[in-house]
Amino acid sequence: MLRNQIAASLEEAFSLHGFAEPSVSQLKAACGVSLRTLYKHYPSKEAMIVAALEYRHQRYLNFLLEASPTRGKEAALHIFDQLELWMVKFAPHGCLSMNAIAAFPDNPLISQSVKDHKEQVRHFLGQQCQRDDLSLDIFLLHEGVSSAWPVMGRAAVVSAQKVLLQLLEEDKA
Repeated sequence: MLRNQIAASLEEAFSLHGFAEPSVSQLKAACGVSLRTLYKHYPSKEAMIVAALEYRHQRYLNFLLEASPTRGKEAALHIFDQLELWMVKFAPHGCLSMNAIAAFPDNPLISQSVKDHKEQVRHFLGQQCQRDDLSLDIFLLHEGVSSAWPVMGRAAVVSAQKVLLQLLEEDKA
């Protein structure tokens, strides 16, 4: 329980302050635990970043499923509506995972955590849309929205949904 609470606090701290800025001392304060407790659960800043990314991953997938139609075209559109809401509420500066890669491009643990997250999101999108054969295409639309959000905002979502519908309809013909 405490480990999960710490991961949630780490996710929030990294989301608000980025990865380079907060020191371990600041992270300890954000988590409301002693330095000993923080290091007991996460023995390095790298481990803290991975924990935050893993926590966010689960929170994100759960968020995408909130009030979702079962599966299919409506579920696909819902995912992009939820993505827009996520970007507004939790990621106005873009994808936290991609920000982690940008901050630590040569770190194998962080890179693997991000790679795992992205692959699981790709698989999830294919399942929700009932189109595993289009999972990469849908994933690329999803990633495009995440990357373009800080500059384009809602227009990125609207465009992605339009292309998604074309992709789903075109493939039926």
